[in-house]
Amino acid sequence: MNTFSRRGFLAASAAALASAHLPRAAMAQSRAPLALSATTRTLDIGGRAATVFGLSGPNGQGLVLDPGQRFRVDLSNDLDIETIIHWHGQIPPNAQDGVPNMPMPLLAPGETRSYDFETRPGTHWMHSHVPTQEMQLLAAPLIVRSPEDLSADRQEVTLFLHDFSFKSPEEVLAEINDGHDVGQGSSSDVPPKHGMTMPGMDHGAMGNMPMDGMMGMDGMAMDLNDYDWDAYLANDRTLSDPEVVQVERGGRIRLRVINAAAATVFWIETGQAQARLVAVDGHAIHPLSGSRFGLAMGQRLDLEIDLPNEGGAWPILALREGARERTGLILATQGAEVRRIPALAEVDAPAFDIDLAQESQLVARDALPDRPVDRSQMLMLGGSMQPYGWTINGDVWGQHRPVVARSGERVVLSFHNMSMMAHPMHLHGHVFQVVGLNGRAVSGALRDTVHVPPMAMVDVALDAGEAARWMLHCHHMPHLASGMMTEFAVTASV
Repeated sequence: MNTFSRRGFLAASAAALASAHLPRAAMAQSRAPLALSATTRTLDIGGRAATVFGLSGPNGQGLVLDPGQRFRVDLSNDLDIETIIHWHGQIPPNAQDGVPNMPMPLLAPGETRSYDFETRPGTHWMHSHVPTQEMQLLAAPLIVRSPEDLSADRQEVTLFLHDFSFKSPEEVLAEINDGHDVGQGSSSDVPPKHGMTMPGMDHGAMGNMPMDGMMGMDGMAMDLNDYDWDAYLANDRTLSDPEVVQVERGGRIRLRVINAAAATVFWIETGQAQARLVAVDGHAIHPLSGSRFGLAMGQRLDLEIDLPNEGGAWPILALREGARERTGLILATQGAEVRRIPALAEVDAPAFDIDLAQESQLVARDALPDRPVDRSQMLMLGGSMQPYGWTINGDVWGQHRPVVARSGERVVLSFHNMSMMAHPMHLHGHVFQVVGLNGRAVSGALRDTVHVPPMAMVDVALDAGEAARWMLHCHHMPHLASGMMTEFAVTASV
């Protein structure tokens, strides 16, 4: 099929989060701000109505911007509580970053706030920076297209992942803190449901990790999941009623995967549809072929999939790490038989990237320029399931000591995880490059969120940006709610 007819097909068949090319008129830079509302909505989850939050734009949940289009948005708070939205993956002026009182206060009910900044292309998202609100699905995709996206002969599909509980976030956090639901495996005195141990870890790969950090690792249980959620959602739906995206025979798909879950790491499994991982966290990497890729909370993956030149249905599944639960969507040609997929797999999915094997294969297409390192800082990640608490350098938010730098400095941050739970570490206002894995130098991916497995160390390099207070935290919401957060305090260069 030629390029014109394929694009016509895309425009006719896209729906909801499976985005198509915008009309030509919409591609021009508009002077009018886009309207975005924090609001409530109702989902059907397993036949049961659930009231959740959402971010409603001109064309449904989320925003899709064209190349060069500025982020000119009027955000209205239509909720009956205060809120504030962070533009995850973008680098706005600090005053527009969307963190409570750093420096702007939360939006009151009925208040509207305007945003205007230059966008960064790629697969990003936006979410409340109040952990209990993100746990109520106050989040949505934020896609900024590149010129290549508009000219390429391919269909774009977004896969937006959540975990969900019918209980209030406060009840969920109380259960976690009280140890009533310790999820899949625990290193506390509570017997694990599905213990995961680390006897096979390659101690020789631990590089420069201090020996006292390695003692007793054999047989220790990792804490993979500290809560069993009621449902796992892909584009707001479960596998009992998945989204079916109409695709073309022999078509190419750009699948944008966003892990917006509060506390769940997912494996993305493309099955018979072989994929190439081409970007992480909105930044291009050298393509990596495969059919299973993982991503932690806050991270994004862009997959290119070339479909067979025949009719059929191709499930794209998101598997909960260390467990059997799964969700996903289905790519299907016109008239293809779409079979029901059980929400439980036959076996548990493995733990994600314990040995950093996936991360070690990612190589940035546009690495940071080489330059001397001006400042290095070790960040010790700690905590336990019981008593439930998580720290950075031994402190929780409010008692923290800021990580400091001067604007323009090349900084290396070393995340050293001394706990038995992984931590997806997210830095606001900056893009960093992964440059070290367990003491081994790499020229890794550009990111804004990096997964640090238990008893592992990940080094990232960055150039300190605007002189301001930037949030640095774990993107596991119960960890964040318990204080696993500090600040990257950048001062003006002399």
